[in-house]
Amino acid sequence: MIIPMIDIMLFLLVFFMVSSIFMVQSNTIQVNLPAASQAKRDTRPNIVPVAVAADGTLQYKQETIGLHDLPAKVKESLLTDAETVFVLRGDKKTPYENVVSVLDVLKRSGTRHVSIATERKE
Repeated sequence: MIIPMIDIMLFLLVFFMVSSIFMVQSNTIQVNLPAASQAKRDTRPNIVPVAVAADGTLQYKQETIGLHDLPAKVKESLLTDAETVFVLRGDKKTPYENVVSVLDVLKRSGTRHVSIATERKE
């Protein structure tokens, strides 16, 4: 009687893990990511998406902000969890300078874990 219950619990665990990964991607603005052959999905528990659109618009989680507002938001997230992973999603048509500016602000704000999102090249 306990074996089927364990199976159900494992199924629910996997279901919520997979659905939470897709929720991170759907909560950001739509960007066309560059492709990389070695791209892999980050599955750490506290992931914060930071997106830079083709027009230079910056989005932190689901909120559109200016570059000058980013340090306060980052520090607030780091106070909650110092091991927060920031995933930088830069549109492939975004000027490189915009992405580097965001990366610079993330590093100056004290982040230890920054990932750059890409699409898997087939």
